[in-house]
Amino acid sequence: MTTSLTCFKAYDIRGRLPDELNADIAYRIGRAYAEHIQPKSVVVGRDIRLSSDEIAAAVTRGLQDAGVDVYDIGLCGTEEVYFATFAYQDDGKIMDGGIMVTASHNPKDYNGMKLVREQSKPVSGDTGLLAIKQLAEANQFAAPVAERGTLKSVSIADAYIEHLLGYLKGEPLATFKVVANAGNGAAGHVIDWLEASLPSIEFIKIHHEPDGHFPHGIPNPLLPDNRQATIDAIHAHGADVGIAWDGDFDRCFLFDESGRFIEGYYIVGLLAAAFLVLNPGAKIVHDPRLTWNTIDIVTGMSGQAILSKTGHAFIKELMRSEDAVYGGEMSAHHYFRDFSYCDSGMIPWLLVLALMTRSGKTLSQLVDERMQMFPASGEINRVIANPAAVLERVQQRYQAEAERVEFTDGLSMEFGTWRFNLRCSNTEPLVRLNVESRGDDALMLAKTEELLALMADEA
Repeated sequence: MTTSLTCFKAYDIRGRLPDELNADIAYRIGRAYAEHIQPKSVVVGRDIRLSSDEIAAAVTRGLQDAGVDVYDIGLCGTEEVYFATFAYQDDGKIMDGGIMVTASHNPKDYNGMKLVREQSKPVSGDTGLLAIKQLAEANQFAAPVAERGTLKSVSIADAYIEHLLGYLKGEPLATFKVVANAGNGAAGHVIDWLEASLPSIEFIKIHHEPDGHFPHGIPNPLLPDNRQATIDAIHAHGADVGIAWDGDFDRCFLFDESGRFIEGYYIVGLLAAAFLVLNPGAKIVHDPRLTWNTIDIVTGMSGQAILSKTGHAFIKELMRSEDAVYGGEMSAHHYFRDFSYCDSGMIPWLLVLALMTRSGKTLSQLVDERMQMFPASGEINRVIANPAAVLERVQQRYQAEAERVEFTDGLSMEFGTWRFNLRCSNTEPLVRLNVESRGDDALMLAKTEELLALMADEA
């Protein structure tokens, strides 16, 4: 009888240890990945969780037993697996895929995996993850091949750092004090690597050492309680900017010189403008949750703003098909054509420091005007028993006055002076609300409360 595996999600693999994910399941995932993708060479990396060594070793055995050569890059962030998969070669042999063992910002008793194929193309629900799930569930693999795959430990540090620094276009950065909060996740070693090449930056490192016990809490800077350490360090050191990462540092979060947390939405607009200066007329992909600021910037610079469904797999696929130079989500995922259309938590802050250097402006000066032009609620999450009923109730309430209704991802409605997006999470049992207005903070706040009251009727 086939046992259902609940650790397979829409975009990746994530589950509680040991019932939803363990070494046996990880081994089966390695075998299933090999059978479905048919790779010859696969990169494997792992985050700092206490279970990651065991899970990575098991998936590696599964790959090797299927005859796949494994290139182990050790402790790393997700983007290092992406980079190694599209950039690393072994005597001219390119990589056919990559597996990152991580549960990102989930609680410490969770782990998971992010899977990619050649050129770091995502493996998600509609691009192979479902087939891998079915193979792993069936667990009917042939005996290990006679010639098992090899295992080789490799370092990508030099090439990866050279790639990151390439986004600065050879221009030196101004002198800055930067608070770097790795959250005891995997980001710290990359800051250490970059430090030698950025002599004008004084890094103030907090929660820097990787520690799977997460002594300062799960590394998720979207939680307001997790931001205070970064804010305090900015104040204590008179820093120019603060950066905090989640556990596998595929997202970075920015704080200005006053310690104010800057919503990822406004960083998307900032980076879109920077890429359009260098790539006139280029395409910029964005998600549907908050849109007006991004569209206003992109169209104002004669670029093309392209709407995508929320989620890394959708963004990456659309960026590839449209050859977009940059894509951004308000959740602080930033995607780059020159990074094989993948998301990076290191490239964004380097670009922001470069913008601050060229303009002579502080981060607050770079974003204040746009924040006033398009004030936003930030994402508000609610646990709702019947999400479909909520979306229907809200649509009926506002249908008559809406100027535009759109369903790319959940429900988006526009009213001339304000708009909102209401969608169900792809990864958690939540309904997510985002509201923005055209220069009217009071209106945005009032409409946010109005919508939350409507949602509460179904909670």
